[in-house]
Amino acid sequence: MATNRTFTMLKPDSVEKGYIGAILEKITAAGFKIAAMKMTQMTVADAKAFYAVHSERPFFGELVEFMSSGPIVAAILEKNNAVEDFRVLIGATNPADAAEGTIRKLYASSMGENAVHGSDSDENAAIEGAFHFSGREVF
Repeated sequence: MATNRTFTMLKPDSVEKGYIGAILEKITAAGFKIAAMKMTQMTVADAKAFYAVHSERPFFGELVEFMSSGPIVAAILEKNNAVEDFRVLIGATNPADAAEGTIRKLYASSMGENAVHGSDSDENAAIEGAFHFSGREVF
């Protein structure tokens, strides 16, 4: 059953390039309510734990290094059909393949530095949100 919450991270490339405001504007303009949000930086251990599902993939080391390289903005978003709608809003993982007007088409520079993370399922949205936020931080 679909839930009304998803999780996102504005990745280090977005933060470094000053895209936080523009990306948050796209998110809220698409009807998402921010239920929790903070700027933080993942340690290498945090990034390894968060992306453990990819630990056997050849890009894992590079992903961990990138995601721990600078601050991120983590957020829990709320909207009907949140996971699916957010995946449409962010666009394909490879910005070259992303639809016009999507966050990755506008703000990503490569598959590796693709501006934003979006949960791929309701279950992962709950797990990922709980990784970054305690219950008292979610409204």
